[in-house]
Amino acid sequence: MKERYARNIPALSDAECACLQSKKVAVVGCGGLGGHLVELMARIGVKELVVVDGDSFDISNLNRQLLSETEVIGVSKADTAADRIHRINPDIKVSAFSTMLTAENADALISGCDAVLDGLDNISSRKLLKQACSKAGIPYIFGAISGWVAQAAISMPEDNLLKILYPEHTQIHDKSALSFTPALCASMQTALCVKLLTGHAVQTGTIYYFDLLNQEYEEIPIVSS
Repeated sequence: MKERYARNIPALSDAECACLQSKKVAVVGCGGLGGHLVELMARIGVKELVVVDGDSFDISNLNRQLLSETEVIGVSKADTAADRIHRINPDIKVSAFSTMLTAENADALISGCDAVLDGLDNISSRKLLKQACSKAGIPYIFGAISGWVAQAAISMPEDNLLKILYPEHTQIHDKSALSFTPALCASMQTALCVKLLTGHAVQTGTIYYFDLLNQEYEEIPIVSS
C-alpha cells in the first residue's frame, strides 16, 4: 500500500496520505467532469467512493468524457466508473448508483460522506445536491464548465454559494464542452477536496475562474447578500 502512494510524498505527508485512506467521498455525475473526478480521486487514494449517475454513454460523449469509449456506448456511466476505480485501485470500496439525483434519494446517496464532488451539468441538480450537503453538514465542491471556461469553488454547509451564483430563473446558454476544459476543472476540484480532507486551509466564498481561450485566471469573491 505504501509503495502505491510513494509518489504522493512529500507533496503529501505520510500522515496526510493515511488521512485520505480513511475518507469517503461522493462523485455525483460521472460524465465530463465526473469521469475525471473519479479518476483523480481513485489515484490519490481515498478509502471509499460513491459514484452516482443515471445516464449511459452515447457517441456525443466521446469528445470529452474520460470514461467514454466506443466499447461502452449504451453502458451505465456509474457502472463504468466503478469498474474504472476497481481497475486502478481494487482496495477502494465503491458504491455505484445508476440513478438520477432526486429530492427523494439525495440524502441517502451522500450519507456518511466527508465531501461531495459536483460532476453535474445542470443548475437544478446542483442546487438539489448542495441543499442535501448543507442538510447533512457535508462540504460541497462545485465545478462547472462551458466551452473554454471552467469554474470551481468549495462550499461549506452554512453558505449559500449556489443561490448567489445562480439566481432564480438562471439558464445556461452555452452547453459546449471541449476535451480539455473538464480536465482542468476537475483537477481544481480535486485539489480543493484533498486540501479540505487533509486539514489544509481552504478559501471559501471564492470562485476560481479559468478562461482558457484568453489565458485568464481570476479569484472572484462571492459575497452573501
